[in-house]
This record gives sequence, C-alpha cells and structure tokens, in this order.
Amino acid sequence: MTLPSRAGDIDILRGVNLEIDQGEAVAVVGPSGSGKTTLLMVTAGLERITGGKIEVAGHDLAPMSEDELARLRAGTIGIVFQSFHLVPTMTALENVALPLEFLDAPEAFDAARKALDDVNLGHRTDHFPAQLSGGEQQRVALARALSAGPKIILADEPTGNLDSKTGEQVMDLLFSLRERYGATLMLITHDEKLAQRCGRTLHMSDGRLRKPRRARAAALA
Repeated sequence: MTLPSRAGDIDILRGVNLEIDQGEAVAVVGPSGSGKTTLLMVTAGLERITGGKIEVAGHDLAPMSEDELARLRAGTIGIVFQSFHLVPTMTALENVALPLEFLDAPEAFDAARKALDDVNLGHRTDHFPAQLSGGEQQRVALARALSAGPKIILADEPTGNLDSKTGEQVMDLLFSLRERYGATLMLITHDEKLAQRCGRTLHMSDGRLRKPRRARAAALA
C-alpha cells in the first residue's frame, strides 16, 4: 500500500500476505510506524489498498462503494479503537445502538441494552461519555463493537489509554465475548504478554510481516 507525500510516495505495507481462519485470534505486534494500524484499517475497509487484493468474510473490498463498506462493517466487523471514538452527545445506550440502527435492526435499543449488560454497564445506559471513566468508555466501545454479533473483531491497542488493572479487565471481557460469539480476532498491540493470549502472533516491521509464531499452549488456557 502506497501513500503520497511531498517527498514522494511512501510504501506503508509491502509484500503482506496474510490469511486468518474463521474463529482464529491473531495478534499483530511491532514498533510504532511499522504498519500495524494501517493493516487493521485496510482490513476494515477504512483505508483503500493501492495494489493487491483484500478479501474479508468472502467480500472483495476493492470494488465496494463506501456505503457497501459501511454496511459490511456494521453487520460483520466490530472495531475497538484505543481512543474509544464514542459520540459525546449520545448516551452509552445510544452509542451502542448506532450500528444496529444503521442496519435497521428490529429492537435495536433492546439489543444495545443487552450488550451493555454483557460488559457490566447495564446501570450506566443513560450516562454520556464525559460522565464515564476511561475503562467504562472502553467497555461501551466494546459493547458497540459486539452489539450486532460480528464475525470479525478488530482491536487497535484497546488498552492503550487505560491503566494496567482496568486494561486487563477490558481484555478479559474482550476475549470472553469473542469466545461467546465465535468471532475472528485481529489484535493490534505493543504488549507481548497480551499477544500471547492469541493463538498466533505476527511481527510487523517496516510494513512487512515476519514469520508468525505460535503462542505457548499455557497462554491459551
């Protein structure tokens, strides 16, 4: 993948060849600027590739329109970002219901309430993001990502803005809910210990993926 700049074109992703099986949990680790987040963004259809092919859940993303990509994300892909990306003028319940409303899902708010219950925030439905702690905001973001029962979860440094204890609690929830839904997980992280909770760890450097390494059996228990 190439991006233009004043100094000339910059290759962000180079020679990436990656296949992730349904239900697999994969961690992508590497230094800042190595291309990890770009890999997640093109997988989500939030950035366009300039060469090669990307297929997600049986869909070739390249020819899809922005509306088609948005619908695919809403129904198939749940995304959890480091900075939460909650709408500040909406309550927790309204934030979680957003993807369901986009899909015209029946009883969207009932499903959103259940998703908030799943992340132990059923008592905070009417609170706005500014009234929630960082950990609570990330749990709302997690509920939103999972509210439509996605086949794929993309998580970009989901504990990056949280203290270690809160981050661990959020990740316990993420892995628990992933197993419940049987979803595929791509986790972008700097934390090698966190990466070991996935079945496979990919190391990225200078836009390239290095040879994958299987997690230790103990880490999968």
